[in-house]
Amino acid sequence: MERKTLCLATRNAHKVHEIAAILAPYWDVKCSADFPEVVEEIEETGDTFLANATLKAVATSHAISAYALADDSGLEVDALDGAPGVFSARYGGIPSSAEKNNARLLEELARLGALAPGQRRARFRCVLVLAKAGEVLATFDGACEGTLLLAPQGANGFGYDPLFVPAGFKKTFGQLSEKTKNTLSHRGHALRKFLAWLKLNPPQ
Repeated sequence: MERKTLCLATRNAHKVHEIAAILAPYWDVKCSADFPEVVEEIEETGDTFLANATLKAVATSHAISAYALADDSGLEVDALDGAPGVFSARYGGIPSSAEKNNARLLEELARLGALAPGQRRARFRCVLVLAKAGEVLATFDGACEGTLLLAPQGANGFGYDPLFVPAGFKKTFGQLSEKTKNTLSHRGHALRKFLAWLKLNPPQ
């Protein structure tokens, strides 16, 4: 497959690194910061991951000639009725940070008395939207089930990774290697669906 340019509709360096690690063999991966035409972050006003990813992919693809791939993802906690969900990146308030987000998450679970692993079930969910010239070409999703710890462990990954233990493992995403995390993660699952789709629909 001929390598073409793919713009990741984000300026999140952690997210770019994680996605590029999987897609770089197939695409010339860039991000919004590499295109002066994309002047600012697209506001995420949708109430679902799909809505937000679509907003970002379509707006970015209108501004550039390359393909645009947008990711919207987050953590869904059963005890919190699916929160923080689409608010995962700013759950702890604005300006946002992983530390503030994790602290609020732990506070909310403690407030509910959710201390046992069975009370702390959660999943990471990801939706990807591919667009070109303002048109949505395809969407892909992925999820990773797991549980949350009572305190962060590990310095790898980003966001809620130090709290999240994927099902079947005893270490958090913050402790597992990047290769292992990419095999298990919500984003990894969605990206593999994207690559499978590309085999049947090579970029023109």
